[in-house]
Amino acid sequence: MKTSKLAIKITILITTGLFFLSCNPIEKDTQSASMLTIESIQGTDMEGNSVDYLQSDVLFVDSTTGTESITADSATATLRAKLLDPSSITGPSQYNDIQLTRYVVSYSRSDGKSREGIDVPYSFEGSLSKMIKIETSTAVSFVIVREVSKAEPPLINLREGRGEGVLQVTAKIDFYGHDLANRNVKATGYLTIYFANYVNEQ
Repeated sequence: MKTSKLAIKITILITTGLFFLSCNPIEKDTQSASMLTIESIQGTDMEGNSVDYLQSDVLFVDSTTGTESITADSATATLRAKLLDPSSITGPSQYNDIQLTRYVVSYSRSDGKSREGIDVPYSFEGSLSKMIKIETSTAVSFVIVREVSKAEPPLINLREGRGEGVLQVTAKIDFYGHDLANRNVKATGYLTIYFANYVNEQ
């Protein structure tokens, strides 16, 4: 009887230990052995250079023709797929590769004024279809400011001279995906955006 009870206790301890080892603390709703990390997120300045922020022109005016237009802004994230336990005895396999499926962008301000459609643009979701091999990095381009956002408050106020000269916000980007065993992964990054009606030169 004692031997039987001891065996049951050992089985419970082993099962519990395996459960905690398999849980990915980076994403609470998954048991993936893979981890999605963000190495960098870059935007562009008004000269088109890659920088660690974004200068977003709310209204482009062609200096030759005077034609006005609004365009979306994109950013580039460098994402890496890593093993949660790099010292794993089994090592990586194709099931550790990560398939990106979507991303969500939301905005906030450091002064606490973060009402969507009033103080900051509305948040939105976009689709992705990108495979990241385990232990490799991949650059992913995505829209971080939509055209429609520049036709709505508060960005349209900058176009019409009714807002602040420059509006600084922080964009939060949540990337979602799953490993090839269909276990969820997630990573979150940030990018500072400076919105203004910049002078366009050709």
